[in-house]
Amino acid sequence: MKTIGILTSGGDAPGMNAAIRAIARTAFANGLRVKGIRNGFDGLIKGDIYEMNISSVADIVHKGGTILGSARSLEFKTKEGQDKAMEIIKNFDIDGIVVLGGDGSFQGANVLHERGIKTIGIPCTIDNDMGYTDWTIGFDTAVETCKEAISKLRDTSSSHGRGNVVEVMGRNCGDIALYAGVAGGAESILVPEVPVDMEQVISRVQRGKARGKLHHIVVVAEGIGNPQNIAKEIQDKTGVETKLTILGHVQRGGSPALRDAIMASEMGVKAVELLMEGKSSLAIGIKGGKIFSMYIPDAIKIKSEFNTELYTIASILAN
Repeated sequence: MKTIGILTSGGDAPGMNAAIRAIARTAFANGLRVKGIRNGFDGLIKGDIYEMNISSVADIVHKGGTILGSARSLEFKTKEGQDKAMEIIKNFDIDGIVVLGGDGSFQGANVLHERGIKTIGIPCTIDNDMGYTDWTIGFDTAVETCKEAISKLRDTSSSHGRGNVVEVMGRNCGDIALYAGVAGGAESILVPEVPVDMEQVISRVQRGKARGKLHHIVVVAEGIGNPQNIAKEIQDKTGVETKLTILGHVQRGGSPALRDAIMASEMGVKAVELLMEGKSSLAIGIKGGKIFSMYIPDAIKIKSEFNTELYTIASILAN
């Protein structure tokens, strides 16, 4: 192992830059060269690669996004695209690649592994939807962003006696909605893992209104349906003016929270150590506070488990 490539793929997540920094500096400390691959697998195919040095990763640990850029690549899913990628890897003398991203990115890493390139995957996705690991890099920061937004919306909702439906990211995974909703004190939390019960939502708003409550916060994961219809139904059936706030991509940005920054740093160091040991196609994760690794094909088969216990707690606290 003489030269390591770093590639970020899929949606960006706070903490990616902290991981890039840890990978690069650990590699340099062990006498390895580092190549930055811009814009994911698309940049790999196009040869958009540059030599990194100590200065390349200076002052990035606190920055959101990814200095390497990210892009989707349909071409990499084809044999022709993969052939191009292998030729580029050979031309740049890259011996191993650390891939930062989610399930799709890990599948790409395993493709390279099967074609003879050593690869390690680091889980970076704000959705926290990778079942093999307790947490993914970026999730904690995204939840903190949502919690802060909910707090501000409560202030203005209380001033006007309004309700507010807050849509957060999570098409197939309701973790952001669940954790932000609990931490932010939402009256109702709607997630794709649990059937939507609008009568229960409306009943909670009505009970709150009856006892003089001035705000009504409903957190909705984007995967459960049209949030405008939800806000309208609440308003029509309760008489409480209900606004809709869609937080959108603001959830992807910002300086990484403590856990994301620390976890990214630990995983970045571990990735280089595994490559130096000759390991490949391993997904790095965290369980019970301990960093570990497992075979990528096995890791991506493990479905994320929804925290039903916390969801029950949320229902109790909302009454």
